[in-house]
Amino acid sequence: MTSTTTGLDIAAHLDDEHRPLFERIPARDLDADDIPGTVAVLRAAGAARQAQAQVVMPSTVTIEDHVAPGGEGQPDVPVRLYRPQSAPASAPAFYWIHGGGMVGGSVEASDAYCAWIADELGVLVASVDYRLAPEHPYPAPLDDCHAGLRWLVESADTLGVDRSRIALGGGSAGAGLAAGLALLVRDRGQIALCYQHLVYPMLDDRNETASSHAILDSRVWNRTCNAVGWNAYLGGRAGAPDVEAYAAPARATDLSGLPPTYICIGTLDLFLDEDIAYARALLAAGVPTELHVYPGAFHGSTGSVPNSALSRRWRADELASIRRALLG
Repeated sequence: MTSTTTGLDIAAHLDDEHRPLFERIPARDLDADDIPGTVAVLRAAGAARQAQAQVVMPSTVTIEDHVAPGGEGQPDVPVRLYRPQSAPASAPAFYWIHGGGMVGGSVEASDAYCAWIADELGVLVASVDYRLAPEHPYPAPLDDCHAGLRWLVESADTLGVDRSRIALGGGSAGAGLAAGLALLVRDRGQIALCYQHLVYPMLDDRNETASSHAILDSRVWNRTCNAVGWNAYLGGRAGAPDVEAYAAPARATDLSGLPPTYICIGTLDLFLDEDIAYARALLAAGVPTELHVYPGAFHGSTGSVPNSALSRRWRADELASIRRALLG
């Protein structure tokens, strides 16, 4: 069952500077019933984007690769640190989880973003290299993210990190993992986070919102991609009644006690409705929450058109929020 380009006419609603990008993206042969085949297509597309990316790293940021101990019976977890020359002796830290639909992505793909945050704010940024589904379904990816965060906190003195100013963030699937991790550490009472930064988070395995039905075009993260990503992560159980909130944070019934939260999303993103619903639920639970919705952006488009006016405004808003959370 090959995906079609029915559903919302994305091109008709795009930001003018994002339209050329959309028109250059090739259609993909996606099949919700073929998880291995569709994962291979998604990974190949991600690798192609990474190969074409022109990453310029600031000379003022040093990269350090470390290994965090895994949990009991689990492998160790690679964590990459981005240390700016301007970092103080006891610096705030921003812990980042990359995206990729639970089935792809890499630490390297987030190098530019993480180095940018470190350089602009003078904070230590840590990025975790978690295992991917379907080879490693839930809870393995979340366990890896937790192990990396635990190592960052426990190594704070050695790394020069201020434990009272550790923020958590992620993009897409990484933002979904970040939201699940925030719930996990709240419930375990182990780690006090000062902030969570969720960039178009992937939160709801049920794929039932209006926006999840509207975004069908195979050139973007669409309904078929979402079904494959969630089923890969949940071992074929996406939409089951007993999926845990740590796996799919939209399932959470108690969001109280979570750190102040920032969510940003484009109007042409499949995750639009679930992200708005999550922001509303956070607010109802008394969590200070900032929601930004940007007209004319599709999933990930701002990163691919970085010099557009919309993308510059998006990045400025992100940076300002992280600055307030970590630097006051």
